[in-house]
Amino acid sequence: MSDKFNGYRYKTEPYEHQKKVLEDSWAAIFYAYLMEMGTGKSKVAIDNIAMLYEYNKINAVLIIAPKGVYDNWILGEIPNHLPDRIARIVCRWTPSSSKKFAEELNHITLHKTNDLKFFVMNVEAFSTSKGTKAAYEFLVQNPDNMVVVDESTTIKNRKAARTKNIMELRNVSLYRRILTGSPVTKSPMDLFSQCFFLSPRALGYNSYFSFQGRYAMVQSRTMGNRSFQEIVGYRRLDELNEKLLEFSNRILKEECLDLPEKVYTRRQIELTDEQLTVYTQMKKLALAQLENGELATTESVLTQIMRLQQICCGFFQPDDGEIQPIPNNRLSGLMSVVDELSGKAIIWASYTYDIQRIAQALRDRFGPDSVATYFGGTPQKERQEIVDQFQDANSELRFFVGQPKTGGFGITLHQANTVIYFSNSYDLEIRLQSEDRAHRIGQKKSVTYVDLVSPRTIDEKVLSALRKKVGLAGQVLGEDVANWLT
Repeated sequence: MSDKFNGYRYKTEPYEHQKKVLEDSWAAIFYAYLMEMGTGKSKVAIDNIAMLYEYNKINAVLIIAPKGVYDNWILGEIPNHLPDRIARIVCRWTPSSSKKFAEELNHITLHKTNDLKFFVMNVEAFSTSKGTKAAYEFLVQNPDNMVVVDESTTIKNRKAARTKNIMELRNVSLYRRILTGSPVTKSPMDLFSQCFFLSPRALGYNSYFSFQGRYAMVQSRTMGNRSFQEIVGYRRLDELNEKLLEFSNRILKEECLDLPEKVYTRRQIELTDEQLTVYTQMKKLALAQLENGELATTESVLTQIMRLQQICCGFFQPDDGEIQPIPNNRLSGLMSVVDELSGKAIIWASYTYDIQRIAQALRDRFGPDSVATYFGGTPQKERQEIVDQFQDANSELRFFVGQPKTGGFGITLHQANTVIYFSNSYDLEIRLQSEDRAHRIGQKKSVTYVDLVSPRTIDEKVLSALRKKVGLAGQVLGEDVANWLT
């Protein structure tokens, strides 16, 4: 086994911690990659898949991930890390009943080929019989397979239909992997369904209640005519940890001395139908104004970009009216990122409306003292107090939610090693300055930057310009203005 591992040729060279995880896990029937965001767990999974394929162990992979993540596998992780020498077929799940998708699904399920097959599905599909059936048939028809559940805390609720359906895939899968930065978000009981998907042998329990009886302390409660068991504490957690270590690797950024100083990643956030309708209307209006010669100044072009950005974030504010919220996935996408994190985080948002709703969502989830806001409306006398409290490693203040043009300059926030951009300023200086609030003298860890991006929208245009260090204001006045607004 070790000789085969050492003979594998990587497309992208792994860091030492990734090599260690691969060496421990690549031939295991089931394994848990409990790797903090920014440490490269998706790359480890791709290398593991490629190894098993090249040693004729598997020829098909089902990848299950949240909506905001599963496109990353298709557009980023697979092409970036799977060696070019491996021919592959990739099919993206869609609930559509289109003839094209039906043909793609039939081909990847039934077609006999030497190519490595990838079927990438969003976890929400397993709340439906259609999605569950498609996954089940794919695995049955391709028995030399692996199932990967990315962000496996999405199946921590053992009562949810999607959890039950995904756990059943264990019976038709050969290899299984779960990936998550934080497997326990609320309670050690979160571990049961994630590990049961891997194997009943993982923790040694076929029954949740047996597992609960071993590691939780419960008391009988009565409320009205209803009696129930309430968990009031936990026990034997050292024993539980020892069991977990037998089939997992826990990797924290602070332990990875070979990580680069800055790690960048994206979380895809799909527009809702309502957003897409408003976005399309606004884009057509902007292009019509451009063709008529009305967009003649930097300010007017940037105003159109700002409006498109606001729609991507989930609201629209007309020139002479109140903010109109639009049903959107961005806040829930942010919360799914937050659930993966340990420690403190900075969340940057360009608009006050977003800052306020982000802060409320965090307070509802983590408590009133867990978050502070820092924007134009924050009283001057409170600002340094917020910074000092955030910088106190022992304080309950975990989330700094700020406006980059206000909080992105002159303050130190190196207690955070995760920075999330709910939205981006199109000002390059603001982006660079806001990045450096965490990445500065005193920071002892690699810093991970997470951009929330709606595919095929102005989000991608702005982020691309920032990454290339292009002055957006100058670019929008050139001949490529129309391209920015399409």
